[in-house]
Amino acid sequence: MIFYKKWGITALLCLFTVVAIAQTAELRGFVYNEENGEPIPLANVFLKGTTTGVTTDFNGFYALSKIKPGSYVLMATSIGFDSFKVDIKLQSGDVLTQNIYLKPADYELQEVEINEERTARQTEAKVSVIKVTPDKIKRIPTVGGTADLAQYFQILPGVVFSGDQGGQMYVRGGSPIQNKVILDGMTIYNPFHSIGLFSVFDVDIIRSVDVYTGGYPAEYGGRISAVMDIKTRDGNRKRTAGHVEAGPFASKVLLEGPLVKSNNNNVSSSIIFSARSSYLKKTAPVLYPYADSNGLPYLFNDFYSKWSVQTPKGSKLDVFGFSFNDNVNFKNTTNYKWNANGAGTKMMFLPPQSSTVVEAHFDWSDYRMVQTEQDAAPRSSSISGFEGGLDFSYYNGNNLFKYGAQFIGFSTDFQYTNSANRTVSQTAYTTELAGYMHFKYKSNRLILEPGLRLHYFASLSELSPEPRLMGKVLVTDRFRFKFASGLYAQNLLSARSDRDVVNLFYGFLSGPDDLPNTFRGQDVKTRLQKAGHLIGGFELDLGDNSYINVEGFYKRFRQLTNINRNKLFDNTDEYASVEDYYKSDYVVEKGDAYGGDITYEYEKNRLYIWLVYNLTWVVRQDEKITYHPHWDRRHNANFLVTYTMGKNKNSEASARWNFGSGFPFTQTQGFYEQLDFSNGANTDYINSNGNLGILYGNLNGGRLSSYHRLDLSYKWWKEFGKYKKLEITTSVTNAYNRKNVFYFDRVTHARVNQLPILPSLSVGFYF
Repeated sequence: MIFYKKWGITALLCLFTVVAIAQTAELRGFVYNEENGEPIPLANVFLKGTTTGVTTDFNGFYALSKIKPGSYVLMATSIGFDSFKVDIKLQSGDVLTQNIYLKPADYELQEVEINEERTARQTEAKVSVIKVTPDKIKRIPTVGGTADLAQYFQILPGVVFSGDQGGQMYVRGGSPIQNKVILDGMTIYNPFHSIGLFSVFDVDIIRSVDVYTGGYPAEYGGRISAVMDIKTRDGNRKRTAGHVEAGPFASKVLLEGPLVKSNNNNVSSSIIFSARSSYLKKTAPVLYPYADSNGLPYLFNDFYSKWSVQTPKGSKLDVFGFSFNDNVNFKNTTNYKWNANGAGTKMMFLPPQSSTVVEAHFDWSDYRMVQTEQDAAPRSSSISGFEGGLDFSYYNGNNLFKYGAQFIGFSTDFQYTNSANRTVSQTAYTTELAGYMHFKYKSNRLILEPGLRLHYFASLSELSPEPRLMGKVLVTDRFRFKFASGLYAQNLLSARSDRDVVNLFYGFLSGPDDLPNTFRGQDVKTRLQKAGHLIGGFELDLGDNSYINVEGFYKRFRQLTNINRNKLFDNTDEYASVEDYYKSDYVVEKGDAYGGDITYEYEKNRLYIWLVYNLTWVVRQDEKITYHPHWDRRHNANFLVTYTMGKNKNSEASARWNFGSGFPFTQTQGFYEQLDFSNGANTDYINSNGNLGILYGNLNGGRLSSYHRLDLSYKWWKEFGKYKKLEITTSVTNAYNRKNVFYFDRVTHARVNQLPILPSLSVGFYF
């Protein structure tokens, strides 16, 4: 009897709950820019006279739930746009879709960026993440007259670049292969050109970039250090538009427009196309003959195109493709080139009668690289494959539940010869499957985002459970504590030479078999690379115009795989008695990265200031030694200032100064004649001519000189009507001609410096 009473009460409560839900209504939709059809994130959408309201997500989506039936005034506001309002009538059980189109304001507002970010800081946990927009990228001094994402990455907290030439990005102690760069769901394996001032992404195609320097949520996996999530915009759905630009480094063209013009109530489609080509190799001998005996031998081309279709309800389909290539040739030193191609599709669907957004993507890419040095021992690598995913986002007021599944398959082919003339090669096929859950809870003073990722590396038959947690405590409206932690794993690794003073080559490997059986007395039980992150800090709004962020971090790299720089023998029965440290293709390592960074941002009227300081320690341990990897830069600082001038605010001056303490490198102790005894005991070691052998000092026991550089830029523009604008930019890169080292051949003592002083003038036209 008691049993029946219990279940009767439970059933009755469930019935009351269902009835209560049925007696409410939901309102959902997207907020768009009336002028071009682009979604507006972080817009405030609310019912006038009530406490019901939310901010839109990245897609401009909003969902208001549990609304009592009745008549309301729906309002929407966003900085830089006119307010919007419309009368709404809701009945019990309604799930009403109401898209909103905001018109750009006719009056000018100041501090748009920093105020939008303040809204995000108060509504999202976002720990160790920086949101980058095209407007921010264009604030830094342009190199060669062209604004670029690579130039902006270099001023972010926790980020270290190896230099102007051959630039690689290191994030809070991790190596480049441990950073995941995503373009609309697709992994980009090399986002930077050999001249480290340019990425493969045209600023004009970017909508926003989220840079996670650690502690990233469960939807991201397969990397153990950092994530850069780049989202592109659609082509203009209202009119034909474009941008052409030419300077001494490169030229570009962007075209966009509607294929089926949008009237806000029809199925519309648009296209956007971007092309960029460098010719610095040809212009440098004329414009910069003093640069180097090699000149500036850089050539690259970038092509990107995207076709988009959107329905009146907000569902959409994107199809995109790209082709990037790069070639640098330093005579008598090194030749390095790579090619990348890819295509993909992305869909977003809003099911009827639901506050769930469904997103899916599928793509394919191919990347191939080769480097040939003076020793005629080429290094080559390629990675080719596909990936896809399905994501569900359920909105309930300010709370969010997101879950999904991802699948990845790729092949790698690698050939490499180390300093002992031993060849390391591998061809591998890899499959990965993953599922994740991410929940966001927000109250007045607390934002909590727990998550869990289950990543199955099928080719290794290993499952990696990866719990994640981030949160924020809103102590006051201006002061907030934040924290993040998580476990991460990856199968992909890079092969590089730790002996190089500066590294150019990054080959790709996956799941190597030839690992030592033990590491420092313990059994090696996995072939995965693994890490744990722990981050804490605070952020403070200093009045209405400035902001400070302080974070400390600790990354524990529990297991790493590296190419064996000490391999002297083949791993055969003949050398069975030789320990693995001298015959395995790969070695197991572990390490730590820890430190902190401080960011200060100020914006008022015409002045903008950005100041960043990083303090970082990076340590690695292999079977026998403890050392600092070559990207262990202890101190790194960036200072950016931008000032808008003129009565009509039609000119802008900016300056950026960067300082970095010296990178570690391995010193040379001497040379000797090296015989490889390839014929065994029959080798004629008396009459044979050996190769030049090098006696190395302690691994990365020395330090290069410090790096610092000042860039200046002045931009002037004139508008012709509402859409046409002429823009002229003059800039000076490395204004006081600092000679920073780029590459050094320890055998010939040939040295190549980073960029010398490079003045430039570029002209661009928008229409």
